[in-house]
Amino acid sequence: MAELSVVEFLSLDAVMQGFHDPDDHEGGFRHGGWGAPYQDELQFQSAVAQLQPDTIYLFGRRTYEHLASFWPHQPDDNPMAAHLNRCTKYVATRTLTTLEWRNAQPLGGELVPSVAKIKADHAGAVVVLGSQSIVAELMASDLVDTFRVFLHPLVLGSGRTLFPPSDQPVRLRLLDAAPTSTGVLMLTYAVEH
Repeated sequence: MAELSVVEFLSLDAVMQGFHDPDDHEGGFRHGGWGAPYQDELQFQSAVAQLQPDTIYLFGRRTYEHLASFWPHQPDDNPMAAHLNRCTKYVATRTLTTLEWRNAQPLGGELVPSVAKIKADHAGAVVVLGSQSIVAELMASDLVDTFRVFLHPLVLGSGRTLFPPSDQPVRLRLLDAAPTSTGVLMLTYAVEH
C-alpha cells in the first residue's frame, strides 16, 4: 500500500496561496509570488532527495495548470523536471478534458474512493502538491499519512490557508526538522491515525 504525502509551502500563518505565482490575485490576494526570496540550494536539494522513482502525483486543476505551464518546458538535466515529467500524474478535475503534460490523466470518479484505490494498488508514494481543497477532503477521509511542510518566516495575514476550520483535531508526530539558509523550516510530520 502506498503512503500518501502532502507537500506544502506555507507562511507562518499557514497561507499557501500564491507561493510561486505573482499573478495570483484570487479573492483580492495581494502577495502572489511571496516564496521567491526564500528559495535556496538546501531547500532544492532536500526536495530532490525526497524524490522516489515510483511516485504518483495528485493535483487539483489549478495546481496542475500552474505546474504544467512550467515543468514540461524545463530541461531533463534539472532533476525535479525530469522526475515530474516522467511520473504518473492524476488531476482531480471536472472541467479539463485534455491534459497535455506527459503522463497526466484525469483522476476519474469521486476523489476519495479513487485515491483510496490508488493507495491500495500502488506500492510507491502518492504525493499531493498544493491543492488545498483536495488535501482537506483527503484529511477528512483519513487518507493522508505524512506532511512535508516548508514553513517560511513570514506572516501574510490573508490568503487561502492549508487547513479549513474543523471540530476534529489532527495529531501529528514530528519525523524530521531542518532549517535552510533563508530561515525556512523543512518539517516532516506523520499523521497519527
